[in-house]
Amino acid sequence: MTVSPKPVAKDRSLLYALAGGVVLAVLLFGLVPLEAQLWVKSLHILAVISWMAGMLYLPRLFVYHTEAGAGSREAETFKVMERRLMRGIINPAMVVTWVAGLWLAIEVFQFRGGWLHAKLLFVVLLSGVHGYLSASRKRLERDEITRSSRHWRIMNEVPALLMVVIVILVVVKPF
Repeated sequence: MTVSPKPVAKDRSLLYALAGGVVLAVLLFGLVPLEAQLWVKSLHILAVISWMAGMLYLPRLFVYHTEAGAGSREAETFKVMERRLMRGIINPAMVVTWVAGLWLAIEVFQFRGGWLHAKLLFVVLLSGVHGYLSASRKRLERDEITRSSRHWRIMNEVPALLMVVIVILVVVKPF
């Protein structure tokens, strides 16, 4: 018995995550008093943890997906896992991370400090990796295996390296 792939629906998860982010931004920037900064900081940290968990897991799924081969039963399972991870965790967590982080940068730090500017640069780079992984997930969903499992093993380390730099910048504030 062969498993026929489901037709790929238009991926609107990022659109929904962004819309939710806009609502969250309006609530945070319009209704949250500065005294609530610890709650916003907690929300930011939880979102970062969720985002990073997904960013560290997705390339590992790509390794297994690539090794399973296009059209295999295992590949179909990985497609579902990758799509749910991206839509259910990674995209929403990235949006919440950005919204809460920008609120903190504007309201608390007022965009002062070289460490904050450097952190934002590395978060932009991490967001770029997010976009690359998202596009790669869509290619894999179409059974377009264009990268080796070795490539995905290397890509698995990129979010971790960016995370290390970002955490050091936030905690040490070297400049």
